[in-house]
Amino acid sequence: MNDTTTLDRPASTTARPAVPISEHIVEVISDSGEGAQRCGQSLAAIAARMGNGIWTTEIIPAEIQPPARSVAGASGIRIRIGSERITNGGDQTDLVVAFNEQVLIGRVQAGELKPGATIVLESMWAEHRDPTIVASYRKTVEALRKDGFRVVEAPFEARCKELVPDPRKGKNMFVLGLLCNLYGLDAALAREQIARIFGKKDAKVIASNVALYEAGAAWGELNLDFKYRIPAQKSKEAQIVINGNTAVALGVMASGMDICAMYPITPATSASHYLSEVFEKVGGLVHQAEDEIAACAFAIGASYAGKCAVTITSGPGYSLKQEAIGLAVMAEIPLVVVNVQRGGPSTGQPTKVEQGDALSAIFGSHGDAPKVVMAPCSIEDCFYSVITARKIAETFGMVVVVLSDASLSTAQQPFPRPVFSEDWLAPPVDQTPVPPGAKPYDWDAITGLSRRFQPGQPGGMHTLTGLAHDRNSKVAYDPKINEEGLRHRSLKLAALQKTLKAPPVVGDNDGDMLLVGWGSTMGAIEEAVTRLRAEGLAVSSMHLRFLQPMPSGIREILARFKHVMTIEGNWSDKIEDELIDEDNRRYSALAMMLRARFLVDIDCWSEARGQPIKPGDICNVVRKALQTKGQTA
Repeated sequence: MNDTTTLDRPASTTARPAVPISEHIVEVISDSGEGAQRCGQSLAAIAARMGNGIWTTEIIPAEIQPPARSVAGASGIRIRIGSERITNGGDQTDLVVAFNEQVLIGRVQAGELKPGATIVLESMWAEHRDPTIVASYRKTVEALRKDGFRVVEAPFEARCKELVPDPRKGKNMFVLGLLCNLYGLDAALAREQIARIFGKKDAKVIASNVALYEAGAAWGELNLDFKYRIPAQKSKEAQIVINGNTAVALGVMASGMDICAMYPITPATSASHYLSEVFEKVGGLVHQAEDEIAACAFAIGASYAGKCAVTITSGPGYSLKQEAIGLAVMAEIPLVVVNVQRGGPSTGQPTKVEQGDALSAIFGSHGDAPKVVMAPCSIEDCFYSVITARKIAETFGMVVVVLSDASLSTAQQPFPRPVFSEDWLAPPVDQTPVPPGAKPYDWDAITGLSRRFQPGQPGGMHTLTGLAHDRNSKVAYDPKINEEGLRHRSLKLAALQKTLKAPPVVGDNDGDMLLVGWGSTMGAIEEAVTRLRAEGLAVSSMHLRFLQPMPSGIREILARFKHVMTIEGNWSDKIEDELIDEDNRRYSALAMMLRARFLVDIDCWSEARGQPIKPGDICNVVRKALQTKGQTA
């Protein structure tokens, strides 16, 4: 096939052979509102149902409604499809379907496309009535081909107009058909997926979108001279394919929490949206407050009433909740706070990923306010972390912060369908009479724990306060009493820490380099370790799910490696910068905490580009670091 505008040609008498490959990374990008994300999510769901490993990464512009045909306005999705389990978005893209050349430029400039990648580009702009648009299109296509990309120009608009009056609302299903044909995905599953997507519409809408899908598949079969096959193996156990925010919402329901108080904020809102659709069916309630502070206060009040509530937010909202979180710490009211991290500070990058809130979650309070901080590392872990968070919050009478992020929130990944367990649920509200002489804060001398008094318990009347108080919950400014409260609230962290197991090491238990991470970077780090070990390098990794408290055994693990480096999605100074030296360098969050706690010389590498960290980039950094350290050893 040549690289000029593709024309429909007679079907070949012999079907083009499918090239077997182990994986491919595909992007579908468009202007906002053209359905690129729905197309990609559907492609991923179909592939997952066939037994492929998948991971999706949404490409979301910073503006809510960016101008059409703008470089910064690219909206879409990246889909990594593999023959085995996929744990991250991978490296550069193999194939891109773009609805105009401008949204494509940003992806090229960001270095997101593999050299020589295939680009299937909407060709309608070559004949646009505006000559400046035609010139821009032609100039871009010429430049892309000059840079070595394979550009296939495709008449999406013209073909969709034959079936629907508004191609803008049909191109995504046309492209879905093209991609399903290109990768040999099951057409019956695709039709089922379309019926599921448009299930709330009438039959005509479903039929129209199936026709668009079939037209796209037929066009691809007729006009593309390449085809791929990614081997799939269906799981023997039932799987679900959801994103991290949906997993969080399902975890809320599975945990037995029945109150979620929230205020809309990107990228956390979809978790609350999902709950608002289904929570009432299982006896739950979503309360949308007038602001972030009110949402946190509402959740605290609901928890005080007898169970445990959750509030879901993102970085700026978490900052606003800090004072109320301090109240929950002082009053020892159980509370789960889900913080879906995004780029900061201030409004920052609302739609981009960053792991910038670890220190804020752990230390962000006036005075000493010990909180448990967890960091789920996969879509599946988003589900189970919330269940664990509720249990810890109620058992220890503490605030538990769950640090998800924008990467996990929108990424899709299949995992085994959870089998419900009664152990996940909270026990019934205790309304038995309080024993004579019992105190609202009768702290245990060893663990700091005390019996939880709940409203309505006979003999349990007391005044709840955010002021310093004694065991009877009476305001007290006596130095000894104040320190007694501080001590026992801190002891609860130590009591929990004694129950935590050391995180497993991926690779050998000793070697030249240990990579340490937390949260959503786990898949990329472990894939990088696998690649590096295949090259003969003595590299291993360890991933932390608990940032506060940290489990026992970490010190011993660190000591078994010649060098330790954290990999994080937040800021750290680069030692290569002229002004930076060992005395003024700012380390990434986890590196700072590990250095302070274990007095080990820990290096760090981090990115805060608003994009998920790539395994290939980690490999390059580690190779360079080992070479440098070997030369200076």
